[in-house]
Amino acid sequence: MSYQHQYVDGTRIHFPLGKVVCIGRNYAEHAQELDNPIPTEPLLFIKPGSCVVPLDSGFKIPTERGSVHYETEIAVLLGKSLSTNPTVEEVLDAISGFAPALDLTLRDLQAQLKEKGLPWERSKCFDGACVLPPFVPVSAFEDLTDIGIRLTLNGEVRQDGNSALMLNPIVPMIQHMATQFSLMAGDVILTGTPVGVGPLNPGDKLVVELPGVSRFESQVL
Repeated sequence: MSYQHQYVDGTRIHFPLGKVVCIGRNYAEHAQELDNPIPTEPLLFIKPGSCVVPLDSGFKIPTERGSVHYETEIAVLLGKSLSTNPTVEEVLDAISGFAPALDLTLRDLQAQLKEKGLPWERSKCFDGACVLPPFVPVSAFEDLTDIGIRLTLNGEVRQDGNSALMLNPIVPMIQHMATQFSLMAGDVILTGTPVGVGPLNPGDKLVVELPGVSRFESQVL
């Protein structure tokens, strides 16, 4: 099923899906669990819009390409464009909503690429590598430095983080991204994953949530 931006009440969002801008190692404990150094500046990479699939009806993973890991992240939907040195007010005005997303990674392949000093795209940009549910409007959030993110896998909580733990908080992160390249209405920002990543398998049942705000059930087909 093709993906279309929408809010949790079913309202479709008029701007098209753009790129998915990601930040790596934005939670110290996650960097440590993969034996990665903590970056001294934001570690950015981009997924194409072609990798995005909707969460609600279940999603497939490429089981023939090694271990597929989940990384649950707070996703930010932009409703206005941003470029070079936006102010805090401009960033806040551009944010349209938030959702709990899945950034999927071919972990074995990523490890091979990293070992050779090569880019990660092959492990991060495959079809279905970004799984998005509907967004909650930004008006539902009073404090962007206190947004929870949680993944429950087969009845067990695996990831339970909060934006308060981010090395690069949401607004300064987006400001930095916009100094590197233009951000457009319809782009999605993935803000990094907390500790607890691990493999997915067909048949797994998941609950992803921004606790107290939105909750979605899905499964690996």
